[in-house]
Parts: sequence; structure tokens; C-alpha cells
Amino acid sequence: MPLDPQVEAMRSEREANDVPQLYTQTLAEARAADLASIRAAGGVVEQVHHVEDVTTDAGLPLRIYRPDLQGPLPTLVYFFGGGWTLGSIDTADGISRKLANAVPCQVITVGYRLAPEHPFPTAVHDCHNATQWIAKHLDPARLVVGGDSAGGNLAAAVTLLARDNGPALAGQLLVYPNTLYGSDTISMRKGNDPYLFNNTSVGWYWEHYLTDPADGQNPLASPLLAPSHANLPPALVITAEYDPLRDEGEFYAEKLHAAGVPTTLSRYDGMVHGFFAMSGILDGGKQAMGEASTWLSGIFKDG
Repeated sequence: MPLDPQVEAMRSEREANDVPQLYTQTLAEARAADLASIRAAGGVVEQVHHVEDVTTDAGLPLRIYRPDLQGPLPTLVYFFGGGWTLGSIDTADGISRKLANAVPCQVITVGYRLAPEHPFPTAVHDCHNATQWIAKHLDPARLVVGGDSAGGNLAAAVTLLARDNGPALAGQLLVYPNTLYGSDTISMRKGNDPYLFNNTSVGWYWEHYLTDPADGQNPLASPLLAPSHANLPPALVITAEYDPLRDEGEFYAEKLHAAGVPTTLSRYDGMVHGFFAMSGILDGGKQAMGEASTWLSGIFKDG
């Protein structure tokens, strides 16, 4: 189908204002612009019963969102997107608040270190170490990992590490994840719109993340290349029709399903990369947020 009318309006506004792509800016400019655009598109900031910033023993910042419930809570550990290069706990604030209230559950965002200052595999190990710390110190009733874009990539990588090294995970929420370095899929080749996240954006992020292109063959960078996807936790994989990462996300869902992992794949027609964080301006973002909330509720109740 064509671009969703709300997406088309957003794209037309970017074109009319000649909004520069993040990859044309300095890192400092791109990081500031990324935060500003996500806040603008996220809608009303929801109030959550309790929000607290803490630090792990290793010095990683976490932000905890707790609804008004007592006792150990089911917990989503959320990794923000931004191509491992942009993003922060603050850019995931809107998503975390909405999910904490809607599921309801405890949501904990992880302030992993960014590339190029801290290239692969730093972010992966930061996220896994933080998940282990949360399991040990914050007493979650059940534990799911999730994230959008590069955060989805990190969540998938964490499940691979956790399968052998713990902690036990109840699920994985993967929102338009990167799963394969150097992918040459149909969606990647077609994803060249100069006013949307495009295949140049993808390459720019990978160039910052990897110090050696050979690292892209590591399953912790490209989870699609893992020798086995068996015994991983149930997954919800959300993709967008007009996203260069669409096909590799869907291939990953197929890999999980083929390995016997209970997997739900949900493509949002007419949507673009980033729409999950745009629930303030895109109905598709609201729908995907609702789907993620319902799926998480089911995963947590199964325990």
C-alpha cells in the first residue's frame, strides 16, 4: 500500500522545511536533533507512579518506571534505539512510560555506552550485564528484554548471551531490529527516500558501531547469523512496510519460528522506521504500542 497519509504528511513537512538527515550532521548535532524529534513525535508525556534513576555496580545508568502496584513486578528491560550511536535513556522515556502504564509492568531502560566512542561489542555487554544485575538486585517477577531499531538488535543479542549465561528470560520484544550487517534485501535496496530513514542511514550507523567490518559476521552484531536460534524466549517482532530494515527483521522472525520459538510477526503497512516512537502523531504508532502492551501482558500472565 502507499505511505500512510499521516506518514506522507510528516514526510512532506520534512521536505518543505528541508530537514537535514542525521547522517549529514556532526555527532553532537545529530544526538541533539534525535532527542528533539523523538520528544516532538511522542505525544503527551504520561505520568507514572514512580520514576527513579539508579546505577549498577559497573556504573551503568538505569531508569526505573513503576506503576502503582505492590510487590515484585514483571519487568521489561528496554534498550533505546539510535543506531548504537545516538539515543539515550531520555529518548526511550515516552515509550517506557506508556508501556509501564499500559501493560502494567515495571520498565527499566539501560544507559548503555554509545559508538563510536565505545564500539561493538561494548553496547551488547553493557546491556547483558545490566540485565543480569537487574535480575539479581531488583527482584523482577518475570523478565523480558526489548528495544527498537538498534535496541531491538541489542535485545536479540542479549537473548543469545542469556541462553547460556543467564538470566532466564520470558520473552523478547523486537521492534524493527537490525539483524544482519551488510544486508542486501529488497527493502534495503528500495529504502532510499532522502526524507526518511534510509539505507544511507543504516550504513552510517554501522560504520560508527563496527571498528572492523569483519565484526559484522559476529552473531552478537548480526543475530540472524547465530548458529542456532533454538531455546530462545518467545518473541514479538514488529516491522514497518517502508523500512530498509523490514526484510531482515522478518527473516529473523522466520528463523526464530523455524527453531521452535513461539514468534509473532507483525508488519505495519504504510509505516516507516521509527513509527513506534511516534505515537503522538501516527495512529500506527499507537496501534503498535497497544499490540506490544497486549503481548507483554500475555507473556507476563503465562508465568
